[in-house]
Amino acid sequence: MRSTRRKALLAAPPTAAALLVLAACGGSADEAKDGAAQPAAKPAKEVSVAMADSELGRILVDDSGRTLYGFTKDKPGASNCDADCIAVWPALTSAKDVTAGPGTDAALLKETKLGEGAEQARYGDWPLYYYVGDAAPGDVNGQGLDGEWFVVAADGKLIKKTT
Repeated sequence: MRSTRRKALLAAPPTAAALLVLAACGGSADEAKDGAAQPAAKPAKEVSVAMADSELGRILVDDSGRTLYGFTKDKPGASNCDADCIAVWPALTSAKDVTAGPGTDAALLKETKLGEGAEQARYGDWPLYYYVGDAAPGDVNGQGLDGEWFVVAADGKLIKKTT
């Protein structure tokens, strides 16, 4: 009986830690199994982007206020984010055209076809991504990660300062 209790107590901390990480990322158990966050799992029907104030200045966000990032390894207009990358950095996709909201420049907003009717939004030269570590609108936890991921400014350039 004592060894069963010890095994249960030893198993509890890793299980709790896994649940905390999942909760912090804003994910669900289904997302953890699939290895992808909600935005990449199913293209949204309609999406818009806008500018929002943050501790980094005015940054590009989606219509829910979630921060959007650019990846310095992307080529102008083309994503270099592979399946492992997309699991952590889901692409902003849409089955319809992404629309330019307040503070954005509609001329900078474009899409790249991904297949199956989905398109990844681009702003300037940068394909747009979410970061699974951003749990709430306005979070910028992905800023500067690996020296490759940065928020996007209204002019389509990456903001490379850190918080």
